[in-house]
Amino acid sequence: MPDAAVSVPSAAARLRSSIRRPSWLSPKVLRTEALAGLVVALALIPEAISFSIIAGVDPAIGLFASFTMAVTIAVVGGRPAMISAATGAVALVIAPLNREYGFGYLVAAVILAGVFQVALGALGVGRLMRFIPRSVMVGFVNSLAILVFMAQVPELWDVPWPVYPLFAGGLALMVLLPRITKAVPAPLVSIAILTSITLAAGLAVPTVGDKGALPSSLPVPGLPDVPFTLDTLATVAPYAFAMALVGLMESLMTAQLVDEITDTRSSKTREAVGQGIANVVTGFF
Repeated sequence: MPDAAVSVPSAAARLRSSIRRPSWLSPKVLRTEALAGLVVALALIPEAISFSIIAGVDPAIGLFASFTMAVTIAVVGGRPAMISAATGAVALVIAPLNREYGFGYLVAAVILAGVFQVALGALGVGRLMRFIPRSVMVGFVNSLAILVFMAQVPELWDVPWPVYPLFAGGLALMVLLPRITKAVPAPLVSIAILTSITLAAGLAVPTVGDKGALPSSLPVPGLPDVPFTLDTLATVAPYAFAMALVGLMESLMTAQLVDEITDTRSSKTREAVGQGIANVVTGFF
């Protein structure tokens, strides 16, 4: 029989393990987080601008919203390896409100949607995600991939010819680089190399700035420019409730999928409440 003492950690070993510094302070984790954050930040810029156009607001609004959402939910959210930001589905839901009543009503809807999400999270709606079958989860993620792909297709029509070799080179880098090394995210390498080539060669290609003017200052808090009456509440509430449901379904299903991929568990209630808090903060900014 094997020596039992070999298979049981000593008290000293357990003590050393308990006082080990938190993993998030390790240089490897910090490097990974910094690189991942940089990739997400670069990816969110064109996404936020595109969804702002769908919602009918200034592109700077979408960038501000992505910034405040990301920072707030990083603190109050419940799922590591996830980020909440602009989404096409929510943009479609609130676009009619902005078109018919104006930007102030849209802001009020965002704040009220956040309140709804906090209430739904507190009621335990997030726990219902465990009853969603895996086939629905796979279909949800695949549909997101199709939507992202279809959103990019128009960017390849009626563009200067250098766009096509750059596009092919970017795909090649993202597919082949991970087979060589995973020390640096392939999308980040692709962005850096293609941007360097474009600037060095002076290529005339479409840029993010063509979608709209980028902001030159940080957002400041304020109240929505709407009359605080029951009529306003009746106008805003249906849009806010639809926005709350769409946002929660997208985020909680994604969180459930990340749970399965990483073999970890996350707090769906905290994620729901956190997204609500982030929407309230975003509305005031």
